[in-house]
Amino acid sequence: MSTTQPIRNKNQIRELAEYYLKRGKIRNHLLIIISVHTALRISDILRLKWGDVYDFEHQSIRENITIVEKKTGKPKTILLNKAIKAALTLCLPFVQKDFFLIKSHKGENQAISRIQAYRIISEAAKALCFGYKVSCHSLRKTFGYLAWKNGINPVIIMEIYNHSNFAVTRRYLGVTQEDKDEAYIKLANLI
Repeated sequence: MSTTQPIRNKNQIRELAEYYLKRGKIRNHLLIIISVHTALRISDILRLKWGDVYDFEHQSIRENITIVEKKTGKPKTILLNKAIKAALTLCLPFVQKDFFLIKSHKGENQAISRIQAYRIISEAAKALCFGYKVSCHSLRKTFGYLAWKNGINPVIIMEIYNHSNFAVTRRYLGVTQEDKDEAYIKLANLI
């Protein structure tokens, strides 16, 4: 079984995020934005409801959310950044408190399936000719890779992922030989 890798190219990440937006498929756009910007597992994303992210009393998007991860049972607080808020805002005219965030078009109120989430993400990556497999987990890993490449301490990334040891986080980051070479080059420029 092959392991998924993060998307390393920022242009590809932008293209993926915009793919469904350009086609007017706001729900699918939101799925990709939430996946890349929260580092949540797909099982946790699909459990989110509008009442989790939107304060209906004050009619505003919440600043952060706190969930209990399905897999680990650990609590996790996530800041809703400007990219997430922008994607959520696109959906606002159509929401109700108990509706799932990533609502299926089938049935009255159910989330899409994990398989459907994979299809949505995979279809966009294929259409954009990425040339490699992109899955729901790839987007979770992309968060960590981008954070690491932008100077976020790997210990903080480990905490965000709720990993119990750094070895797992290290695998998520998908360090390549090019990343190692870049470290040697940067160090040579500092000394």
